[in-house]
Amino acid sequence: MTDLAWIDAALVSARPQVVAALLRYFRDLDAAEEAFQDACLRALKNWTVNGPPRDPTAWLIMVGRNAALDSVRKRSKQVAMPDEEKVSDVEDAETPMAERLDESQYRDDVLRLLFICCHPDLPPTQQIALALRIVSGLTVKQIARAFLVGEAAMEQRITRAKAKVAEAGVPFETPGAVERSERLAAVMAMIYLVFNEGYSAGPKDEARGGLADEAIRLGRLLLRMFSAEPEVMGLLALMLIQHSRAEARFDSQGAIVLLEDQDRSLWRANLIQEGLVIIEKAVRHQRTGPYLVQAAIAALHARAPKFEDTDWNGIDALYATLERLTPSPVITLNRAVAVSKTKGPQAALDMIEPLGDKLSGYFHFHGARGGLLLQLGRQKEAREAFDRAISLANTAAEAAHIRMHIDRLIAESKKARS
Repeated sequence: MTDLAWIDAALVSARPQVVAALLRYFRDLDAAEEAFQDACLRALKNWTVNGPPRDPTAWLIMVGRNAALDSVRKRSKQVAMPDEEKVSDVEDAETPMAERLDESQYRDDVLRLLFICCHPDLPPTQQIALALRIVSGLTVKQIARAFLVGEAAMEQRITRAKAKVAEAGVPFETPGAVERSERLAAVMAMIYLVFNEGYSAGPKDEARGGLADEAIRLGRLLLRMFSAEPEVMGLLALMLIQHSRAEARFDSQGAIVLLEDQDRSLWRANLIQEGLVIIEKAVRHQRTGPYLVQAAIAALHARAPKFEDTDWNGIDALYATLERLTPSPVITLNRAVAVSKTKGPQAALDMIEPLGDKLSGYFHFHGARGGLLLQLGRQKEAREAFDRAISLANTAAEAAHIRMHIDRLIAESKKARS
């Protein structure tokens, strides 16, 4: 690895801890972010000449803090500078800084930063944008491209989020046990939203596709802070196993490849194995939750050597558990897929028909309904369902997938008339 590549990796890895520590010091998101950028610029100059410091994170915190104080001094002579030796002799100060900033303090700083980004006053879109900017370090341009909005609009979204955080007077003390429990769910939901944005992207959509990797990185970060929390384990395992199928989910033309048709040799075994190990650890705690159940469902798919070997009865049972934990028409819709395999398409159709009103604007409902109707030989109704699905498609790949079914219907109709 080249010097610049190592430095870039070190800066990306240290960013959450450094920004969080600087935020605790300055009580201002913009000031913390600017201080981190200054520290990164100095690292590029210093580390290429003097080599890596003993603790890059501590070095960046010290240098970022001093750079920010220096900037304040230039703007106002009333602000006192730190002692000269603390500013000029960073290397001497690095070791005691590292000793003071132990792993537990880093953990609390990052946790506080995540909680701030997921403040309940912020809508999910602003939570995601703020977390990707502040915690992950994505540029405004990268985030804007990922969410298909203009750069100016995304800048405005992030600015509004920062303003709301400032207005809310968010405390910067170490979060207590009650707050951790209440806000952890919001942090996990934000991370999974980021993942789904990346997971749903097509192979040619690099801007959004990278969000899945970023969500997994945030999931690993969260698990380091909550190493004994089964739901955090479940979230990370779920993302790992789902992401393992990335290369098999689309063909060379960018069209969706259904699970039953995927080349399982393209699935990334290392991600699957890591996810399975995490699930085994989580199960030992004998506490379950929605993410862990979803991870267990993904694991049953991953363990099947061929689609025909899938344990559909097990998947049906897990979806039944998920329905009890978090009742939702979307969960029932997903369960219907398993039911269609164990009890047939009519049983599955009977299960989802009552969901029509609640899921009338949901692409996957009409696609699944069309598929079940097609299996039952009800071509006209299937065509109507597929037409509705196309009108609700979120991506070109989704629309193309439904058109494939329609083309099949047309071909079968012509064959029947001939």
